Amino acid sequence: MEWLCPGDAKAVAAHALAFILQAATDAIHEHGAFRLVLAGGTTPQQVYQLLAQASADWPHWHIYYGDERCLPADDAERNSHMADIAWLSRVEIPLQNIYPMPAELGAETAAAQYSKIINEARPFDLVLLGMGEDGHTASLFPGQQHLQNEPVHAVHNAPKPPADRVSLSRDSLSDSREVLILITGAGKRTALAQWQAGEQLPIATISARQRVIVLTDTTATA
Repeated sequence: MEWLCPGDAKAVAAHALAFILQAATDAIHEHGAFRLVLAGGTTPQQVYQLLAQASADWPHWHIYYGDERCLPADDAERNSHMADIAWLSRVEIPLQNIYPMPAELGAETAAAQYSKIINEARPFDLVLLGMGEDGHTASLFPGQQHLQNEPVHAVHNAPKPPADRVSLSRDSLSDSREVLILITGAGKRTALAQWQAGEQLPIATISARQRVIVLTDTTATA
């Protein structure tokens, strides 16, 4: 695990952009495709806006999602909608290479359908994650229990609305060459300190095949 604090939130986004583009170049050179799992949230959105302005071998990118809210497909609160507006609709990634979660069908149906896609896609090249103020990541929240053999979980009673969600499991998120975690803002300071002190928050359960890189800004680490 590598911990880096490049500066403010803009610096975190810039470092993340460079890291993602390099990971894509390496993966495409090695096996002809780049399999990337996206996160929701403000900091990833800044990264997506930067990616929309970047030059890359877009036809070889394959896009998956770490979690999704059970809302209509075009709802502005969905991670897939945010990523599409900020980035995906503005570059030449083929539509057949983008795999949104069908969360509008309900948590159980979406989890079952997306499990088939995830099982075929693993291992990933890069998983992008954030961390909530309670230490959750994707839609894996503290205190919730899930079957460990599920590649994708149906999530109910989430402490943040909407209560119903779909999330990749810990094992699926960890089945990646690299994991990049973005943490910005003073609101994340307590959870970050708890994680570094060894508390078993959901974010602390994520690993990777090669390395986990945590990018934080100065307000989160103060």
